Amino acid sequence: MTDTAAAIRQGEMSAVQAVSAALDRSESSQDTLNAYTLIDRESALARAETIDEMVSQGHDPGPLAGVPIAVKDLIDQAGLPTTCGSGFYKRIPERSATVVERLEAAGAVIIGRTGLHEFAYGFSSENHWFGPVRNPWDTQTSPGGSSGGSAVAVAAGLAAAAIGTDTGGSVRVPAGMCGIVGLKVTHGRVPLTGVFPLAPSLDTVGPLGRSVEDVALLYAALAGHDPDDPWSAPRPPPMPDEAPADLSGIRVGLPQPWIADAPATPNVTTAFATAVDRISDAGAAVTELRAPVLVPSRHGGSIVGAEAAKVHRPWFGSRPYGPAVAERLRGAFDVTIDQYIDALEWTAKLRNATAAIFGDVDLLLTPTVAATRKLIGEPTIDGVPYRRVLSWFSSPVNHMGVPALSVPLHTPGTPPPSLQLVAPWWAENRLLAVGRALENLGIATFSPPPVP
Repeated sequence: MTDTAAAIRQGEMSAVQAVSAALDRSESSQDTLNAYTLIDRESALARAETIDEMVSQGHDPGPLAGVPIAVKDLIDQAGLPTTCGSGFYKRIPERSATVVERLEAAGAVIIGRTGLHEFAYGFSSENHWFGPVRNPWDTQTSPGGSSGGSAVAVAAGLAAAAIGTDTGGSVRVPAGMCGIVGLKVTHGRVPLTGVFPLAPSLDTVGPLGRSVEDVALLYAALAGHDPDDPWSAPRPPPMPDEAPADLSGIRVGLPQPWIADAPATPNVTTAFATAVDRISDAGAAVTELRAPVLVPSRHGGSIVGAEAAKVHRPWFGSRPYGPAVAERLRGAFDVTIDQYIDALEWTAKLRNATAAIFGDVDLLLTPTVAATRKLIGEPTIDGVPYRRVLSWFSSPVNHMGVPALSVPLHTPGTPPPSLQLVAPWWAENRLLAVGRALENLGIATFSPPPVP
């Protein structure tokens, strides 16, 4: 992605060429992968022509000049329908979401809107209304969710990068299941203005790419305060991290029993252990931490459920929902105020424990997902409900409120297992610096899938 932007800015490649190629790949793969709800050829090419005119006139379009980007279909784009993957919600906004405005201000070209789990309330992207999004590593398997289409577009080379949302793992889970890089930011770091909510106190917007550098470039364009978003933190734009390019002296914690109790498949367990050994050999100080609070809890579901119920109360019961999401929403409406308050108390305890842990280590390390393959249509993975398996390592991070980075390991697999790095609040650049080091050391790398 960075090479494409540089070539376009220098006039060595046209934005129209880059965008046309991405559009062609996206359209030709749609029957196989179903990554998009809408491909916007006409507007994308017009935008690319504008970028080329700017370059020809000696103007710099920005660091993302002409880069074709895919955007999850619950993030507003002016003039295009936001469906949220639903059967009834088709609103055409007059204004784009802040994150879309920032991408375009940096020179990016939005080529299409990507498929997702209905209203982002799930982890499979098996959509009742649009059909299942399919994983390019094996089209009989799920890409994870809810940002499944965004991850597929990146992994399959349909777009240079993509944007998703993450409330319980919806950027990191599909990144881990498609073998790409995904960043979940600190809650409040990237604006939610113009983004349809799932659970606003947990929702985040984040980038997906084939390399840490690509994700870092997108993060730099997206991050920063937005006064129109009540959840946005009034902090200055992020500055480059001073972390070293290697792992020498980095203090890494392995939280237990979070790791040991996971419903992990053998390939994930083996790949994680190997990665930990290699990280230790590279100079990091790796220690196991006893952190009994840092585990998934039913309280997390109470928070998401109560907030989702508030969002959907105007429509539920009178509008059509897919059966799986309808069932989850019925449970969400059963969450009591007592349960929600108990869950807030659990969250406070979790965040206090997290703060104490980060006094002793720089990063936490876990797998991204406990399994890398989920068959489309199957409700379980090895007999365990698939949502429990896929969200095990991601969901607690959202309740902590901290950032996390998912990187694909340089190891066999279809897809290869993935590593999750978790950092303190506002330390995204620390994650990105360590992620680059993992790539430089050959511990993490992107491998292209076989499809298309």
